[in-house]
Amino acid sequence: MGVEGYGDGVQPPDEVRYATTSGNLRIAFQTFGDGPTNIVAVPGFISNLDYLWDVPTFAPILERLGAVARCVVFDKRGTGLSDRDLGFGSLEERIDDIRAVMDAAEMDRASLFGISEGGPMSILFAATYPERVASLAVYGTMARLLSAPDYPEGVDKELVELLITVTEDEWGTGRALLPFCQHVPDTPKVLAQFARYERGACTPRMARHILECNRDIDIRSLLSTVSVPTLVLHSTRDPLTPVAWGRFLAEHIPNARFVEYDADYHMTYEGPSAWYTDELVEFLTGEQPTAKVATERFLATVLFTDIVDSTTKAASVGDRAWRELLDRHDALSVDQVTAFGGRVVKTTGDGVLATLDGPSRAVECAFAIRKALDGLGLQIRAGVHTGEVERRGDDVGGIGVNIGSRVAALAGPGEVWVSRTVKDLATGSGLTFEDRGSHELKGVPDEWELYSLV
Repeated sequence: MGVEGYGDGVQPPDEVRYATTSGNLRIAFQTFGDGPTNIVAVPGFISNLDYLWDVPTFAPILERLGAVARCVVFDKRGTGLSDRDLGFGSLEERIDDIRAVMDAAEMDRASLFGISEGGPMSILFAATYPERVASLAVYGTMARLLSAPDYPEGVDKELVELLITVTEDEWGTGRALLPFCQHVPDTPKVLAQFARYERGACTPRMARHILECNRDIDIRSLLSTVSVPTLVLHSTRDPLTPVAWGRFLAEHIPNARFVEYDADYHMTYEGPSAWYTDELVEFLTGEQPTAKVATERFLATVLFTDIVDSTTKAASVGDRAWRELLDRHDALSVDQVTAFGGRVVKTTGDGVLATLDGPSRAVECAFAIRKALDGLGLQIRAGVHTGEVERRGDDVGGIGVNIGSRVAALAGPGEVWVSRTVKDLATGSGLTFEDRGSHELKGVPDEWELYSLV
């Protein structure tokens, strides 16, 4: 059931177009359908828009959505028809793919449907840009994959490594995708179809890289910041993503609705019979209330900087020279924050508080500020944390801001320290961090794992 199957008034997909991310990557996308609402479909592990509509796994779901809404589907960076030469990127960088295609398709606001690996992307985007998300639906996905002492729902790393190795070795034969899709006819014709899809989606090495990035996903700490209406769908006997992962999401996303069905597949080759289609269409095309907290609470990355030994420096140069030095410090800091797409909330006398919409950008911004201030003979320490903050007029507050401040206070001269959340979200960005152990943060519950930029 592909493009040739379009009928009954369903609009076929437009030609492939390209959107440009803030990092100048070209993301391939298609629009289809002409209903009264907007839906962005975020694909799973890999995709290729030239082949997607010929495989009866995901195409029937898209066709159903296109019958009732104006939709967008795209190939994520590193896959399909999108730019492949700059890798796959961190989860934070990948959500810019969603923003880029929404802008290019002239969708100010849309509902998101994230499937499998597309789920964490969709959740992070909804938490970061709630004003652009009408509702969120995810299927067969997770907040974290690997097991941990505080996450027994996860699976052993050895099993994941085995899956990654087998996938890479089988890539291009048509059998690499079989663990991801069930009820596939074991015929030469179908295997050849899957083999073309695999080769068209990415290379064997990129398949490994993508799965390694997925292995390290951990967005558990962000689930409580999702403020849009959310539907979590999961097959009870999903052989790839345990249903416990879906239950965990629904339990930790505020007011999320959870629907599970006794099906034995992750994705099914018999796409037209997928159990979740009716639930999905009803939820995504219904009247979804605007999130009341979208303009008051939001997910942001907080950056604090602080001049090292500012009191000693001020005494050594005198009040007037110190004031002039601080003015130059403030101007340079504002320039760097603006260049990385952030906003300086306020200067703190001998530092700045800024918010940015991604942890990697915030860490890189802190490094850029440190480098820019070297010319003034000033040395800073910096702290970065991603979490929920409260908007208070032009200021921000809340526990996320408090954590960022405490992290910065622990950093040494010239160091950039980050929380575990920042490190996890920056996986795949090329940034390297050194473990600095667990710390108690004054006024903040629990111990926090902290890291420093290498």
